[in-house]
Amino acid sequence: MAGLALTGVGTPASALERLVLRMPFLETSITINLGEAETVDQLLRSSPDLEDLRAASGDRLSNLLEGIFLAPLPPETRSFLEGSTGQPLLEQVLQSAVALVQLEGVEADTSGRMLTDALIRAERNGEATVLGLLREMPGETATIDISRVAFIASRLIRNTEQGRSLVKAAPVEPFNSSLQARLRGAWSRREIQVSVPHRQEPLRTLVLEPQRNSNGRLAVISHGLWDDPESFEGWGEVLASAGYTVLLPDHPGSDFEQQKAMLSGDRPPPDPEELTRRPRDVSALIDAVASGRILRNQSLNTDAVAAIGHSWGGTTVLQLAGADPTDRKMLSRCSDLEDPEGNMSWVLQCSWLSTIREAGAADPRVRAVVSVSPPLRLLFDPASSRSLSGKVLLISGTADWVVPSGPEAISPMRETKAARHGHRLVLYERANHFTPRSFRGDPQPAAIGALLLAWLNEQLDVSGSVTFSGGGWGDPEQRLVDVSDRL
Repeated sequence: MAGLALTGVGTPASALERLVLRMPFLETSITINLGEAETVDQLLRSSPDLEDLRAASGDRLSNLLEGIFLAPLPPETRSFLEGSTGQPLLEQVLQSAVALVQLEGVEADTSGRMLTDALIRAERNGEATVLGLLREMPGETATIDISRVAFIASRLIRNTEQGRSLVKAAPVEPFNSSLQARLRGAWSRREIQVSVPHRQEPLRTLVLEPQRNSNGRLAVISHGLWDDPESFEGWGEVLASAGYTVLLPDHPGSDFEQQKAMLSGDRPPPDPEELTRRPRDVSALIDAVASGRILRNQSLNTDAVAAIGHSWGGTTVLQLAGADPTDRKMLSRCSDLEDPEGNMSWVLQCSWLSTIREAGAADPRVRAVVSVSPPLRLLFDPASSRSLSGKVLLISGTADWVVPSGPEAISPMRETKAARHGHRLVLYERANHFTPRSFRGDPQPAAIGALLLAWLNEQLDVSGSVTFSGGGWGDPEQRLVDVSDRL
């Protein structure tokens, strides 16, 4: 394909005229002539293929196309693209899109500039819709290979099959009603601001403290990308009820507020440097407790701390435990769009490539680790699982299509023989990426709350309490299965 340099926001050398949907499995293609069509009827009349489909489907096809092509683009789209152009995370997203949509006559642009310029032209013409954007893209024909969509969907299904099979073949952890009754103790809640040396702004941190019977143990919970501490207060409430003091930091470079600012065009996507800053957030909080800058009225053991995280937060706590980041797998696999283990989380993982060599963040004070749905396949050296500072409980949902259990949990645990070193994998049946979250004041304790408590108690030698090996940490409604010895 010939290259086309875009400068400014002038009219492209040739505006997109045709959209071709290739369906190799049906041995056919449908061509949609964009041209000057402004209504769905005009689009249908311009394409004999679509006319035939409309005749067969009545108004349903017209309604579908109208919803797709004439949908107005959110006003924030332009600001988001302009503020994100050239950022690694956006480039990874667009690189994946290039595999689905091919523009004939132009070079693939994964910076976001081509898309931004087309949107500006569409806005100038009063056509800030999907159809208006398509008509302003350079080139003559855009081809969408529907078989690529089918390939990606099939790969996602394959990447969750192992987890579903393992759950069916293994016994479900039983439910201990007396344990659940213990998850309703009293705690207090407050919010503090903690200055840290590696950020300009202080860390907003939620503090949950047991009102009685403190066990002197500290637990830190790290949220995922574009999330916030409030999404995991249910976890913290369970732990605080059992005597733990819990800190939930708000990672400002990748939290919910950052997402809102990014979509408004005020901030770019998360910087790859966040891979190094997030674990430093946690270590800085432990430092603040150890030095007495915060929680000075408590006697807490900061030499044996628990770290819990969800999604990117799960990656963060693995870094703290001493998992060794390496670029070896990223260099060989990020560019392979046919990789059988490829999944949505690789978009994020591959955006970390530029900082991965500085991402080691081991903190020997972290002695108990729970990592829920973490992106990790491309990031860590498998050999480092043998020398972590704490034992890791990995939790993965069998219906998680964002971070599927096959490549991101089962394969790493199997290849490293992690169970031999004391690490465990629990699968949460039918849970998607966000199911494990538990919010403040949820009427029922978090489904994995007893599991979190059992693991931390066992790893931190909290005497007289429920433990992971003692069992009973299941849930009455959700199926939780320890598959570690079946990998």
